[in-house]
Amino acid sequence: MNYTLSDLTKEKNSKRAFWKAAKKLLPILAPEKKNFFLALAAILINSGLTLLAPILVARTIDDYILTKQFGGVLVFSAIIVLMYLGAFLANYFQTRMMGGVGQRTLFRLRSVIFDKLQELPVAFFNQNKAGDLISRINNDTDKLNQFFSQSLVQLMGSLFVMAGAAVVLVVLNPRLGLAALAPAVFLLIFTRAISPWVKKRNTANLQAVGGMSAEVQESLDNFKVVAAFNRRDYFREHFHEANVTNFSAALHAGIANNVFTPVYTFFSNVAQLIVLSYGIYLIVEGDFTVGLLISFIAYVNNFYNPLRQIAGIYSTLQTALAGWDRISQILELQSNLLVVAPEENEKSLSHPSLLQFQDVSFRYGDGKDVLHHISFSLEKEKTYALVGPTGGGKTTTASLMARLYDASEGKVLLNGRDIRSFEAAERTQKIGFILQDPFVFSGTVRENILYGNPKYADSSSEQMKEVLEQAGLQKLLVRFENGLDTPVVTVGSGMSLGQKQLIAFIRAVLRAPELLILDEATANIDTVTESFLSEILEKLPKETTRVIIAHRLNTIKNADEIFFVDAGTVTRAGSFEHALDMLLTGYRGS
Repeated sequence: MNYTLSDLTKEKNSKRAFWKAAKKLLPILAPEKKNFFLALAAILINSGLTLLAPILVARTIDDYILTKQFGGVLVFSAIIVLMYLGAFLANYFQTRMMGGVGQRTLFRLRSVIFDKLQELPVAFFNQNKAGDLISRINNDTDKLNQFFSQSLVQLMGSLFVMAGAAVVLVVLNPRLGLAALAPAVFLLIFTRAISPWVKKRNTANLQAVGGMSAEVQESLDNFKVVAAFNRRDYFREHFHEANVTNFSAALHAGIANNVFTPVYTFFSNVAQLIVLSYGIYLIVEGDFTVGLLISFIAYVNNFYNPLRQIAGIYSTLQTALAGWDRISQILELQSNLLVVAPEENEKSLSHPSLLQFQDVSFRYGDGKDVLHHISFSLEKEKTYALVGPTGGGKTTTASLMARLYDASEGKVLLNGRDIRSFEAAERTQKIGFILQDPFVFSGTVRENILYGNPKYADSSSEQMKEVLEQAGLQKLLVRFENGLDTPVVTVGSGMSLGQKQLIAFIRAVLRAPELLILDEATANIDTVTESFLSEILEKLPKETTRVIIAHRLNTIKNADEIFFVDAGTVTRAGSFEHALDMLLTGYRGS
């Protein structure tokens, strides 16, 4: 299955995918329903007070200022001041309310995305750069937060004021009102015509930000190699290319986002000129008053000023929509590692083999087959070795055993059952996998070795030491300065790769799995420690089946059976000498 996010955009109907993913946003927003209604009420109060003020100004001018009744002027002035104060308080309340809505929505959205990423298979992470995924979680979600916490309030308030102003303009004087609203028709046509281009530019900008983030992350992860080969120029050149691409995309997005404001401002001025000219004409004809003309101009401003604000908000909306497009691509993905129901014959099947490959083929994404119709079985209580030249398919075979991937064709059976019929927790309890590149996280050695092992989660340090001693793992703890309490920091900790490998080894052995896969697990460990590990492996429960992938031949001497893996095929090698012969021939052939 292809999990490349950039390809997904081309393959799917973007609008249909967008609205389908938009439904996923509703449960995230559901807890904020009450806050939305409170903010909406505040917006209505603010909008109503804003729309009422010009009418009072018109009456003050016509009834009191022109007739020199200054008492009435003072009374109406006080009323207008109180209205503006009420509008200010309502605006403050709605802004504060929606700020909280935006932050809480951001928190939940990032949690949903991260949970979705946890559901996706290893293939997804192989096909997408980590830097781009980080950008989607951090940058793209923040664009949505900015819209909800800042722009949405302004957008809703502006729409209410605009709608109310348009109604009042037409009611006060239909002819003058329609003339004042005529330029808005041209703005509507302009906005609809240019919106796809604006969204396209914002999407390109977000993709460029993700690309630069991926480039920086990849370069920093491999900086040791860059420094060792003195190729900082390579680092600089690639970063420069990504930076130039990002600059160009950001520049075009900025131009696109700012194109609305001057156009909206121009048509707003045209509308005011129309009202002023036509209004003076109506006053001369005796069909209008000075107060009404002033209030009319105020309502025109109340219509076009929000429209200008919407022009700025619209660019934020387009950026948020572009960010949501990229987020929804992740939310729309489904893992292909689904649990299937076991077949009837598998439910009652008692098979002596722990693991079976039945005519299995495998390919990464839409590429060529890496494994071609392989069949073999692993019996319980035995040790197996996979040998072969680099790129022959050893790690891929081991990954299929642990169900990091599913077979493209054929079937993998665990204890006589389709491996896909096991729940993830049950499967990972039965299968342990020690990778060549070990995983550790910030914390202590104790926290790392108990990762994913609830059995000892509540054990004290003394109890853990006893458990480790019984398993023969106590010798390995002397490699850590403070034993179980040795701090582990993923970056700059001074902890060697070999020590990290020991943590991964202890973690896997403590789970006592039925199948333990060691993929070059001793590659970064000295020979003395390696001999300790061999002793520990011998002390594993006798029912534990071991699969060892190693280039050091001494680690596979005592294997019960050796498989030679090359060019996507798996062949029983027979004796150790025969396996060595095949290995040497394979390397000469490659």
